[in-house]
Amino acid sequence: MQWTAFPVAIEPPCAVSILLALVAGFVDACTFLGLFGFFVAQVTGSYVLAGAHPVAGSPGATVLLAVPVFFAGGVAATLAAIAGQAVARRALAAALALETLLLIGFAAMFAAGSPFRGPEATAVVAASMFGLAAMGVQSAAVRLLMRGVASTNVMTTNTSQIAVDATQLAWARLCRGSEPAEIAREREIRRRRLRGTVPLPLGFLAGTLAGAVAFGRGGYLVLLAPVIVVAGLTLWAARCADTARTRGRP
Repeated sequence: MQWTAFPVAIEPPCAVSILLALVAGFVDACTFLGLFGFFVAQVTGSYVLAGAHPVAGSPGATVLLAVPVFFAGGVAATLAAIAGQAVARRALAAALALETLLLIGFAAMFAAGSPFRGPEATAVVAASMFGLAAMGVQSAAVRLLMRGVASTNVMTTNTSQIAVDATQLAWARLCRGSEPAEIAREREIRRRRLRGTVPLPLGFLAGTLAGAVAFGRGGYLVLLAPVIVVAGLTLWAARCADTARTRGRP
């Protein structure tokens, strides 16, 4: 057993990042509809509400806890990856297993508390915290363990990056002629990054649409869907780690 603070990252198939974006969008739609307009996939809005507290008044326990709980999810994902790498060389599988457990807790809080009485109900706060922690784990796992993958949670950065890369590639095509090898390499980097990033906002949007429709028709029972998807990805990651180990890779 060898402990390291830097677990091994992989380059996953594009389908893996798209599925994670679908999960984030699905969960976010369900929390928006079921938890009184609250989002859990990222915490930019919670920073704003916390900062506006002196003028706007108390934003409530859920918003005040959002940033530290999301942060704690990132810490927990990193520790799970470190432990998973040391014990069985399964860093990504360990992080995804943790997300699966948190999503189970998220679904269980929905089931226990529905129908919710108000945004400050204990079950609402608990469900929100499980959702935030799960998304914090996912966000950190992607950053830590998936090389070359853009965020599967935060679409603001992805949208900006798509705009930059698409504009640069379009301009390069207009001005195309003889170009140094360095410029050609930069163009290929932009093209490759664009191919990997464009599917994520589309996947997230598809997840929100699916989550909204499913939650509207099936209620909290549909929260089993993201649990199943992430559990499946956990098994995939574990199998990939075992295959790499038998082939002698780290």
